[in-house]
Amino acid sequence: MPLSPAAIALNRFGLGGRADEDPPVDARRWLLGQLDRFDVRPAAYAALADAGAIVQRYRVQQRDMRQAALAKAPVLAKAPVLARAEDESADLKASRQAFVRDTHALYRDAVQARAQSALVTPAPFVERMVHFWSNHFCVSVDNPQIAAYAGAFERDAIRPHVLGRFADMLLAAEQHPAMLIYLNQITSIGPDSLAAQRAEQRESGRRLGLNENLGREIMELHTLGVRSGYSQTDVTEFARALTGWTVDGLGRGHGAEGDPDRFAFRPMRHEAGARRIMGRTYDQAGEDQASAALIDFARSPHSATHIATKLARHFAGDTPPPRLVARLAATFSGTGGDLPRVYRTLIRSPEPWASQPLKFKTPWEWTISALRGLDQTEPGTMPLAGVQSELGQPVWKPGSPAGWDDTAASWAAPDALLRRVEFASRLADPFGDRIDARAIGARIIPGSLSAATAEQVGRSESPASALALLLVSPDFLRR
Repeated sequence: MPLSPAAIALNRFGLGGRADEDPPVDARRWLLGQLDRFDVRPAAYAALADAGAIVQRYRVQQRDMRQAALAKAPVLAKAPVLARAEDESADLKASRQAFVRDTHALYRDAVQARAQSALVTPAPFVERMVHFWSNHFCVSVDNPQIAAYAGAFERDAIRPHVLGRFADMLLAAEQHPAMLIYLNQITSIGPDSLAAQRAEQRESGRRLGLNENLGREIMELHTLGVRSGYSQTDVTEFARALTGWTVDGLGRGHGAEGDPDRFAFRPMRHEAGARRIMGRTYDQAGEDQASAALIDFARSPHSATHIATKLARHFAGDTPPPRLVARLAATFSGTGGDLPRVYRTLIRSPEPWASQPLKFKTPWEWTISALRGLDQTEPGTMPLAGVQSELGQPVWKPGSPAGWDDTAASWAAPDALLRRVEFASRLADPFGDRIDARAIGARIIPGSLSAATAEQVGRSESPASALALLLVSPDFLRR
């Protein structure tokens, strides 16, 4: 059956319908109204512990153990070498294990907070945009430190700017500790900076170097796009402009002092001098040099097209419609990256309202829409971090800085579908006696539940199996 506007608004633009809420009568108006109802800092996110406290505690422990080892040196010098090594490594290992436990506990709490916000939000379309931008400016929890910071990154760099200007979100994302750690910016030092010169004086022949990871990914993934005409020289020059950007209390040569929840600029590590990037000269001093380049990147027509293409792919199909891309890019450029204006153009455009399913739900989208369809208002004891790993999309853990793929081919493989079938059975089992799959199907996919799905659901051997079948039906898997 063709999808109704209400079904499109709930599932393609939103995070899935709820059986306890009436479908929208005026779908576009319902979506536009959400721009005034978004909760920037919901209670679940506000309750998260600060990552910096955990990181700081670990760094203090490491410092104290080093100092203790120096104090014990005269005694240990008389002990066998193996005994000394075992004594030192046991302390370090215990400290490291405690740190990993703490960071992963905070990560799991952050995933639960993310799900909680998605289940009860009065603005599911805007919440979807939070997830979109978090994937655009992605970090990965492969690193234990980032496991601690990932929730704070989405809370503090993405959510406050999802209804603001792209340039502000860009700056907040690139200066957040999670991004600076993930892309190794805290190790980057200008080769001719004062810090590098002093290091070489202390140890002849030692050269501290530039790390280009952050500069490259900003240009390739976050702003301009890979086919925008920049060169390797541009990447290197931008990386030089970024030197000095770091996390307070972290990075080469830093002690345990400082606040690891804060961005810091270290002038000693900055490569002084004018930089020529993509035909423009940046002669600003210190931190302002990279910030000026970032603002220009945010205003570039290449960035407008890059962002518009990703938005069009997310809402109007794996092959982005050229007219929609052009329309979104024009709004982006014409408004200086005003994101609510871009969203309004998206909602008012005809392409995302095509009546056939255009997208295949990712594991995260499917899980959240399933929980919303079952009228859940909190994840409860369900370990969603583990569930998403089981389904193939661990939260904040993409395989590369490009983020998770946004095409059906990445998520519709037979083994991935089998995992959803198995999880749907476990998820539906407690609700079989309370929820009628035939009744909720008509509400969460209003006016669009196919006759074939309705028939199969009606023939199910039990209420729980009927629910599970609804959750893995083509009608529910696609949006």
